[in-house]
Amino acid sequence: MDKLYWLDQIKLQDRAKVGDKAFYLSRIMQRGYPVVPGFVVSAEILRQFLENLNSSESLVADLPHSSLHLDVANWRQLQQVAGRLRQEILTATVPQQWVSTIFQAAREWQTSCLILRPTLAVSTATPSMKNISGLLESVFCQCEPEAIAWALKRTWSQIFRARSLLYWQRAGGINLQQINLGVLVQPVENAIASGLLKANSSGWEIEATWGLGVAIAQGEVQPDIYYIQQATGVVLEQQLGNKILAYAVNDAAPEAFSQPTPNSVLTPDHTSLSTYVLPEAQQKQYALQEEYLQQIIALGTQLVSELGKTFTIKWTIAQQTTSSKLYITQVSSPQSVIPHGQFIRGLGAAGGRVVATALVINNSQQKPEHLPKGVILVVPTITPDWLPLLHQVTGIITEHGGLTSHAAILARELRIAAVVNATSATTLIQTGERLLLDGDRGEVYRIKGDSKEEMEKEREEKLLSLHHPNPQAPHPTVTSHLPMIATQLLVNLSQSSLIEQVQSFPVDGVGLLRSELMLLNILDGQHPNSWILGGRQAELLELWSEQIMQFARAFAPRPVFYRSLDWRSQDLPSLSDSLESSSKSMLGERGTFSYLRNPAVFELELQALARVQQAGYTNVNLLLPFVRTVEEFVFCRRKVEQALLTKVSQFQLWMMAEVPSVLFLLPEYVKAGAVGISIGTNDLTQLLLGVDREQGQLAKVFNERHPAVMGAIAQLIQMAKSAGIPCSICGQAPALYPEIIDKLVEWGITSISVEPEAVERTYQAIARAEQRIILAAARRELKEGK
Repeated sequence: MDKLYWLDQIKLQDRAKVGDKAFYLSRIMQRGYPVVPGFVVSAEILRQFLENLNSSESLVADLPHSSLHLDVANWRQLQQVAGRLRQEILTATVPQQWVSTIFQAAREWQTSCLILRPTLAVSTATPSMKNISGLLESVFCQCEPEAIAWALKRTWSQIFRARSLLYWQRAGGINLQQINLGVLVQPVENAIASGLLKANSSGWEIEATWGLGVAIAQGEVQPDIYYIQQATGVVLEQQLGNKILAYAVNDAAPEAFSQPTPNSVLTPDHTSLSTYVLPEAQQKQYALQEEYLQQIIALGTQLVSELGKTFTIKWTIAQQTTSSKLYITQVSSPQSVIPHGQFIRGLGAAGGRVVATALVINNSQQKPEHLPKGVILVVPTITPDWLPLLHQVTGIITEHGGLTSHAAILARELRIAAVVNATSATTLIQTGERLLLDGDRGEVYRIKGDSKEEMEKEREEKLLSLHHPNPQAPHPTVTSHLPMIATQLLVNLSQSSLIEQVQSFPVDGVGLLRSELMLLNILDGQHPNSWILGGRQAELLELWSEQIMQFARAFAPRPVFYRSLDWRSQDLPSLSDSLESSSKSMLGERGTFSYLRNPAVFELELQALARVQQAGYTNVNLLLPFVRTVEEFVFCRRKVEQALLTKVSQFQLWMMAEVPSVLFLLPEYVKAGAVGISIGTNDLTQLLLGVDREQGQLAKVFNERHPAVMGAIAQLIQMAKSAGIPCSICGQAPALYPEIIDKLVEWGITSISVEPEAVERTYQAIARAEQRIILAAARRELKEGK
C-alpha cells in the first residue's frame, strides 16, 4: 500500500482513486468547513487485492480486466455468481502490511470505533447512472486489526452483490474495470444528535435524532423534522418524531443518553455499536437544542455559496470530553430523482413504489363504473364503496385523508401503494401523465415525455423496485423460525381473495372481519336496505352467509371476530338508501344506533351468522361496533338471542371499545352480557382528541401515541382484567407504531390484531416485549433471592 489519501490533502487528480463521496467531502473540508477527519483506502488497493487472490479457480482473477458477462435476467445464475464472488473475497486474506498501515493511521484518533464508507467513481460517463443511494452501505467496526480487515472485505464485496451486478449491467452496461471503489475510513464518536439537512430553493428540511445517525439510515426512528425558510433561516414549523432508541459506540453510553440498560444489545451488523432505549421523557423531547439548531442553519447558509441552493449534508454533534462540536459527515451533490420531474409530497399511507399512468377523477362523488387496469388513481378522497374498483389500480393518490383514512386502510389491505393528503394533486396532475409513486416516502414524481433518457430512468426505477415490495404481489409467506408467544396475534381482513395467502400466517385467528368492506363486493352498488325493499332478501342472505362462511371455513377452529356493519351514510354516497337522512353528520348514524333506527338490515345480518352456525362452523363470534350506550348493547344482545346464536356454546358477543364513554361504563356493559372488548384506536383517538381522522392536514394532532389515548388504552385493559374478560386491540396503532406493543404486552393485552402486511413484524415485536418482561421478572427474582 503506497499511501492513504487524507481528506485534507486530496487533490483534483485523485478523484478517480478516492471516489466522489470522499472527493466532495475533501473539497468542503479544505475550504475550512467542519468535517469529520478521515483517509481513503484507494480503488487501486481493491484492484491489487483482486489480482492477488490465491484461488486457482478464481472467479474474480480477471475481473479488473473483465466486463463480467452475465445473463442478469437469469436470477438463479446471478445469485450463484454473486454468492461465489463475495465468498471468495470474504475468505481471502488482506495483506498484514495493509491492515497495519490502516490501523496505525486510525490509532491517531484514539477511538474504539471506525466507519468504513464506500466511495465510488465511474471512469466512463454513464448518463443513466443517476442515483446509487442504498446500493452500497457503510460498515462499522472496532479499531482493531482483525476487525478492520473483515470490515474492509465486507465493504469491497458489496460491488459484487447480486443487486450491484444487476445495476452495473442495466445502468448502461458498466464494465467492472470502470468502477473505482475507494473506502473512506473515519472515527466514530458518541453523538448528542445526528441527522440531515436537505436544502433546495423552496426551503430547507432538517432531520434529527438522538445519538448516531444509524437509527435514521436504518429506518428505526422517525426523526424530528424542522422546516426552515431558506432566505431568513427562520424555523417555520417543527414536528416531533418518534424516537424510541439511539445508537452509541459500544464502549460507553453518551451523557445525553440514559445509561446502558440491562437489555441493551449489540446489533448484528454493527458489532462496535449498541442500541439504547431512551427514557420516555427523552423520547418526548426534540433532539436538537436551540443552539445546535441555529448552528446547523448557519452552516447551511454558508454552504449555499459553495454548493448552490440544492444539496444534502449529513451532520453529527459529537460528544467530546469537555465540549461538543458540529461536524459534516457526508455531502451529496445535487441530483434530481427524476429528470425534469415535478415533486408532490403527501403522507405515505401504503408502502411500495410504482411507475404507471395517472387517471384523475376530480369529483369523488362521481364514481365511475369501471377503471382501466394498472393506473394510478388520483382523486380528492376515497370512500369504502370504491373498494370493488380498487382491485384494478396499481397506486392511489388522494388529496385528503390521514394514515387511518379509508383510502389508507383499503390500500394497505389490498397492498396498493398509496399517498394521501397530497394537496392539489388533482390540479397538478393530468390524466395520462406518467408518474412515479413512492408510498414509503409519501412522494410523487411526474415523468415528462418519452425521451430515451427518461425511458432509461424508468427502467432504473423498475430495477430499484426490485428492492422494495411490489404492492400488488401476493403476501409473502412468513417462513422464518419464530419464537413462541403468549399474547394472541390476530389478523384484520375483509377480502375473501386474501384468504389463501393469509390463512397459513402464524396468527390465532381473525381479530376483525370488516363486514362493510366484505359486503361491498356483492351489493352491486345498492344499499342492503334496497335489496330488502326490492324483495331480494333471500338472495342477499345467501350471498352474505356464503361470504362469512369462507372465512369461517378457512380459519376453523381458530376464531373469527365478525364486526357487524358500521357505515356512515357519507362513507357510501353511491349506495342509495332512502331511510338515511343525516348524510352531513360528522359521525353519522353509525354502529349500533343505526340498528335501533332500522333493525331490518341487522336482523338479516344475524340470520347470515345463524346460517354459518347451522352449516357446522362454531368459530364465528360477533363484535358490535361503535356502541354508545348500554341500552344499545342490550337491544343488540336481545336480537342476537332471538336469532338463536347463543344456542351455540362457543359463540361470544363482544363489543368495540372506541367511544370514550366505555371508559366509564365497561362494568355495566359486562353486566349486560359483553364477554370481551376490542379497542378501536382509530375512532378512540379521534373522539378523545377531537380530530377527524380523515383530515390529513391534522395528522400531527391525530396522534395515537398521545398520553390521553395511551392512558385510555391502559385503563381499558386494566378494567377488562378486573372484570375477567379478554381485551383485544384492532386499530391501526400497533401496526403503524410497533413500539406501542411493548406497553400493550406489559399492561396485559390479551390479543393484538393487525393488517396482513404487519403480521411478521408485529409477531417479532410481541416476542421481544414478552422476552423483556420475562427477563425483568427473572432479574427481580434473582435480586430478591440474594
